[in-house]
Amino acid sequence: MDHQDMRTSRRGALMLGGAAMLAATPALARPPASGLDAIARTRGLRFGSAVASGAPGADRGSWANPRYAALLQRDCGLLVAENEMKWQALRPAPDRFDFARADAMMAYAKAKGMTMRGHNLLWHQPKWFPKWLNDHDFGARPAAEAERILTTHIRTVMRRYGAAIPSWDVVNEAVKPEDSTLYDTSLSRALGGAEATLDLAFRTARAEGPKTELVYNDYMSWEPGNERHRAGVLKLLEGFRKRNVPVDALGVQSHLITQSPDIKGTVSRQQAEWRRFLDEVTGMGYRLLITELDVRDNGLPAADGPRDRAVADYTRAYLDVTLSYRQLRDVLAWGMCDRYSWIEGFEPRPDKALRRPTLYDREFRAKPMHAAVAAALAAAPKR
Repeated sequence: MDHQDMRTSRRGALMLGGAAMLAATPALARPPASGLDAIARTRGLRFGSAVASGAPGADRGSWANPRYAALLQRDCGLLVAENEMKWQALRPAPDRFDFARADAMMAYAKAKGMTMRGHNLLWHQPKWFPKWLNDHDFGARPAAEAERILTTHIRTVMRRYGAAIPSWDVVNEAVKPEDSTLYDTSLSRALGGAEATLDLAFRTARAEGPKTELVYNDYMSWEPGNERHRAGVLKLLEGFRKRNVPVDALGVQSHLITQSPDIKGTVSRQQAEWRRFLDEVTGMGYRLLITELDVRDNGLPAADGPRDRAVADYTRAYLDVTLSYRQLRDVLAWGMCDRYSWIEGFEPRPDKALRRPTLYDREFRAKPMHAAVAAALAAAPKR
C-alpha cells in the first residue's frame, strides 16, 4: 500500500480512535525492560535523545553522569549533541576548531553501540552565530571569503567524523516564524542571499558525505500560530527541489506546547492542519525525522498527576499522527529528564510550578509520557 492509500485508510481510524488514544494514563509508569529503542526497532523505527557533555559525575544531562547515562542506555539507540557540535562549541575562532567535547561524546556512543546524529552544520540566525562570525570583516571579496569560512567549517567537521555520523542537521532554523522569510546573516549578506548560503551548505555537505542523510531542521509545529512558519518551511523545501539542492529530509523538532486541559479538543483542531503540512512535505519526496521531542506544559494544572496525564495524552496524539507516515524512521527526545530540560530556564511557568516536559521526572522516575511514547511506537505502522 502506498502512503496515499495508507493515509486515507488510517485517517478515519485515527479520528474514531481519538477517545481511546487520549485515555487517562497511570500516574507513574515503570519503563519496560526492553526500553524505547527496542520497542521502536520492532516497527522499523529508532529512538534516541539529546545528550550534553560534562565532568564525570556532574549533575547534568550528560553521558558522564551515571544516573543520566543509565536512562540513555535503557532507552536510546541514537544520540545527538545538545550543544557540543554547534559553531559556538566547535569553532571558537575563525582559524581554530575545538573537538574535545564532541570527540568524548563520540567515544561514549561508540563504546555503548549507539549511533550519533550531527547537530548542526549551520544554525542560520545571527543570535546563534559566534561573535567572531557576526563581526567578521569579509574584505574586498566578501562572497569568496564567506564561501571559504562556510565550506571550511562543513568540510572540517564532516571529514573528522565521516561515516560515524550518518545523518546531519545541515541547516537549522533558517525561516522566520513571524513572516515566512529567511533570516539574514553576515554570511548571507556576503554571499548574496540566504538561499545561496543554504544551498552552498547542503551542496558542500553532499560532496563530503555522498551517502549521508542531509536534513533541514526547524521548529514549526502543529499548534495554532505556526501557520506562517509552516508556510515558510514549505516554500523553502519547494525551492530546494526546484534548484536541485541535495536535501533528504525535514527534521521536525516537535517542541510541543499544550494550551489547556482540553487535550481532546485541542488535538481535534490541530490534527487536520498537521496532516496537510506533512502530506505536502512527503509529497515533495522528503523523509521525516522527529528530532527534539519535549512538551511545554502550558495551560495545565500545577498538580503533577493531572499535568503528567495531559502531557502524555498530548504526546500520544501527536505521535500517532506523525508516526503514521512511513517516511519517518527516527524519533529523538530533547533530553530524557526534567531535571536537565532547557525549558525551565527558557520559560518558567507563571505559577512557579517546575516544568515537567520530558520522559522522566527530577528523581529519574518514568512518567506517563514515557508510557505514551512506548505505546505510540508499538502501535506505529511497520516500516
